Amino acid sequence: MPDLSLNFKIQYFYKKNMRLLFTSFICLLSLLSSAQNKYWVYLTDKDTTGYDPLEFFDSKAIERRVVNEIPVWDYSDIPVNQQYVAVLAQMTDSVRYSSRWFNAVCLYATDNQIDNIRTLSFVKKIEPAGNGHFVAAEDSPTTVIYGGAPGLQGKQLSLMGTEIFREAGITGKGIRVAIFDGGFPNVDVLPCFKHVRDNNRIIKTWDFTRNKENVYGFSSHGTTVMCCIAGIDTAGDPFGMATDAEFLLARTEVNAEPFSEEENWVAALEWADQNGADVVNSSLGYTFHRYFPYEMDGQTSFVTRGANMAASKGILVVNAAGNEGDGDWKYIGAPADADSILSVGGVDPYSGYHINFSSFGPTADGRLKPNVCAAGQVYAYGKKGTGVHYGTSFASPLTAGFAACAMQAKPGVKAYDMFLEIQKSGHLYPYYDYAHGYGIPQASYFMNIEVESLADIDILLADTSVIVSVVKDPTDSTENNYCYVHCSKPDGKLIWYKVISVSDYEVLRMNRSDFQPGDILRVHYSGLNESYKF
Repeated sequence: MPDLSLNFKIQYFYKKNMRLLFTSFICLLSLLSSAQNKYWVYLTDKDTTGYDPLEFFDSKAIERRVVNEIPVWDYSDIPVNQQYVAVLAQMTDSVRYSSRWFNAVCLYATDNQIDNIRTLSFVKKIEPAGNGHFVAAEDSPTTVIYGGAPGLQGKQLSLMGTEIFREAGITGKGIRVAIFDGGFPNVDVLPCFKHVRDNNRIIKTWDFTRNKENVYGFSSHGTTVMCCIAGIDTAGDPFGMATDAEFLLARTEVNAEPFSEEENWVAALEWADQNGADVVNSSLGYTFHRYFPYEMDGQTSFVTRGANMAASKGILVVNAAGNEGDGDWKYIGAPADADSILSVGGVDPYSGYHINFSSFGPTADGRLKPNVCAAGQVYAYGKKGTGVHYGTSFASPLTAGFAACAMQAKPGVKAYDMFLEIQKSGHLYPYYDYAHGYGIPQASYFMNIEVESLADIDILLADTSVIVSVVKDPTDSTENNYCYVHCSKPDGKLIWYKVISVSDYEVLRMNRSDFQPGDILRVHYSGLNESYKF
């Protein structure tokens, strides 16, 4: 006779668990329907009533517009209609940020809420903002080494010819630099910034992660970055070039997470614009956490579009290329892919050669990146005092400090023209490649100092071969002896490039049949450039 009690237990267990599964499924559906996603809600119009740019902007922002021949009154500068923001806040209870440049509101909303928002007459369109995050170029590929580093402090500056600027009294005076980072602990007390504080040159601060003024805590990375722009040691020697610049300090990322949200960065850009920034330094970038390589095209990511908008407002944005060169991603991220910003790669300060972790170009649409490069290994203040730091996030502020000095040296030059001039000042120019860009910017260029080279380059075309030979400048005492060679298409896109350690007269021998009509072979060696068009 069958065990009816066992059969009953099985049926009871089955029914009980089916009810549990059904209840769980209903709860899951409920959670999904109430889950909040992030959106950009673009608006149809603005309220221009009462808007006065002379009251809205710092006087230096007005001055920048005049120098760059940008209209002082521009529709994109008018703040978002606050009545619209209030309505959206009532409907969602989670408004993140309003962008005047894009006339858009970033908010969190459920599916039902966003459906209701779509029906509003003042809503132009809605785009998912995603939950992508920045990966900081501060994620150093090597542990920070605290203590002495003989010669490095001077080397990181001499690569760019700092002494030429300083002898001419060029120290970034009158130029306002905004720094976006994860915090600036002890900038308000460290001796290396005493000269900045004593002269009231920290103009404004804002923490975009907490909506508060105090930024003097959290990640020490921002302190190191600022040191690479304006720090001075106890002996009076500079860590960076722009020791007399003014500063806007913006905290845009949370140190507890290795990421930061896009809207913080664009909000900081608009704030920097309003408060008169001439230069923005940023060490952040989007890579695989948010985008794909084919989207690094200078127009896809929100931060890239923000960077391009900042450039259109006459701001020179300087951004680290990133530390993905020896990783799976390898290439630059956003916003370093933006067309009109200086993307900065890293080099070994002792050789001037690409440092292994520095991200490569080009952009997805084939444009040159990085634009220039600087030391990717620096000596500066950090969390535990002075030490050696690694990353393109330190090459970037060295270049931002250089840019501030160049602006002081050449007042009245438009931001985009300065962008081009800094490229031309690169020590490799007109040679370029996707590791070094145009090379390390040189102060001598902006002080109209001719640097002669006694080196020689010979491009010989034999019947079947192309031979590159060089003779070193006998007055060049540098130990590193590199020859840079590339082949480009007529449109400038590189087919290949090489950096060769020279040990003999003949550097490179190639098959002539490998070159097509229109190809350009360009060689840089010891301050000299030669090229040949096939």
